[in-house]
Amino acid sequence: MAPFAIETTPNTEVEDPFPKLVAPQAAPRKYEILYFNVLMFSYLHIASLYGSYLYFTIATWKSLIFYNLLQVLACMGVTAGAHRLWSHRSYKAKMPLQIILMLLNSLTFLNTVPHFVRDHRLHHRYSDTDADPHNATRGFFYSHIGWLMVKKHPEVLRRGKLIDMSDIYANRVLRFQKKYAIPLIGTLCFVLPTIITMHFFEESLNTAWHLTILCYTFRLNVVFSVNSVAHLWGNKPYDKKIKPVQNYVVSYFAGGEGYHNYHHSFPWDYRAAELGNNWLNLTTKFIDFFAWIGWAYDLKAVPEDIAHLKAIRTGDGCNLWGFKRDNNYCKIE
Repeated sequence: MAPFAIETTPNTEVEDPFPKLVAPQAAPRKYEILYFNVLMFSYLHIASLYGSYLYFTIATWKSLIFYNLLQVLACMGVTAGAHRLWSHRSYKAKMPLQIILMLLNSLTFLNTVPHFVRDHRLHHRYSDTDADPHNATRGFFYSHIGWLMVKKHPEVLRRGKLIDMSDIYANRVLRFQKKYAIPLIGTLCFVLPTIITMHFFEESLNTAWHLTILCYTFRLNVVFSVNSVAHLWGNKPYDKKIKPVQNYVVSYFAGGEGYHNYHHSFPWDYRAAELGNNWLNLTTKFIDFFAWIGWAYDLKAVPEDIAHLKAIRTGDGCNLWGFKRDNNYCKIE
C-alpha cells in the first residue's frame, strides 16, 4: 500500500531562458489549419454516429461486453501508464507491469507515450498559457480538440525543447513502442478488435469496424475532456487561482482523472485525486492491486493534513469529497 508522505520529483529540466508566462494567457494568434487532421477527426466522428446506430440496433450483447471491457483496459493505459507512471513518476513499476501498460496505451492510440509525456509535462509547467499545448484559456473547442487541428503555438515549440525527457528515452519499453508505433498501435487499436469481433461474435466487417471506430473516438473524447471540461466547469477546493477544477462526471468516464484541481495542486500524488470517498477512482484501485502483488512500488501520496491545509489556505471553500464542511454549499462556477 502507499506510504502517506510527500515526495516531490527533482527538477532536472533545463533552466527556462524565456520570459515567465503568467496564467491565464491567450495572446492573439493566426491559426494554421492542419487539414489532414481536420479530415481525420471529421471521419472519426461521422463514422461514430453510424457506429452508435449499430451499437444500439445490430451489435450482439457479446460485442457490447467486449468493447466496454476494452474501454476500461485502454483507459488504464493512459491514466495508470502514460499519465501517472511516466508523465509524473508518481510511482514505479516493474518490467511486467510496464509492458502491460505500454500495450494498453498502444490500444488507446493517443500517439506514443513519449509524445504524450512531453506534451503533458509542458501542460503542467505552463498550464493555461500559450506554452500549454491545449491552453484552456482559448475556450472549450480549442482545449478539447481544436489544438490538434492547427499547428502548435510557437511558445509550445520553443519551451517544449526545455522539457526533460531523459527518463523516457532511456526506457527500453517505451523505446520499443516508439520504434514499432505504426504496426503496434495499428494492430492493437484497430485490427485486432475488428477481427476478434468478426471471428468470435459473428459481426459483419461493417459492424465490427464501425464499433471499433466508435469506441476509439469515445476514448479520445474522454481523454480530451480532462483538458477541456476539467479546466472549465467545476469547483476549486484546493486552489481557486488556477483553472483546473473538480469534475466528477469526467472522473467517472476517465477512471478518476477529473479531480483536476487536486491533481494540479499535487501532481506527484499517484491517486491524482482527493482523499476520502473517491470510489470513482478506478485507476487508483488498478495501481493498488499491482502494488499488492508487488509490481508497483514507491507510491507517492499527500498526507491528509497537508491536503487539508492547502484547501483551507487557497481553496474556494467548497466541500472536499469525503470531508464535509458544515453549512457550506458549493456552487459550480
